[in-house]
Amino acid sequence: MSPRQHPPWVAVVGPGAADAAALAAAERVGKELARRGAVLVCGGLGGAMEAACRGAKSAAGTTVGILPGLEREAANEHVDLALPTGMGELRNGLIVRAADALVAVAGEFGTLSEVAFALASGVPVVGLGTWRLLKGERDAGAVPEASSPEDAVERALDAAARRRPRLREG
Repeated sequence: MSPRQHPPWVAVVGPGAADAAALAAAERVGKELARRGAVLVCGGLGGAMEAACRGAKSAAGTTVGILPGLEREAANEHVDLALPTGMGELRNGLIVRAADALVAVAGEFGTLSEVAFALASGVPVVGLGTWRLLKGERDAGAVPEASSPEDAVERALDAAARRRPRLREG
């Protein structure tokens, strides 16, 4: 009997108040994740989170929103499974822990906290127009920058498969 196969879960994080370019990129990331069979996990609210979920749903994907408040109804309309935490921004750590890899699209300080949680806990991160992390005056090399939303998804899924070999197809 083979072990139960699970699809990769990829967190898509980005600003709640995103500009048009970030929204378009997040939506393309979500669509490509769904097309490739991944579950999209995010903070479940608006901005880049909603755009990513909208993209995933346009390709018949599954979306999970880990919410800061206590009301499932606060989730954007494209979230399939809304998980209220009542933890505010502290729920960012739960988003990261639920993910096999993380794609950071643009972002503000909340996104930076998710990137930091991921790096500290060994969850691979791929950037798409997001924070550049320096150690002293040198790039820390911790967040590889993707050239497109599709490249970000490819990198994230590859990293997730390396981290959790049972996610590999075959």
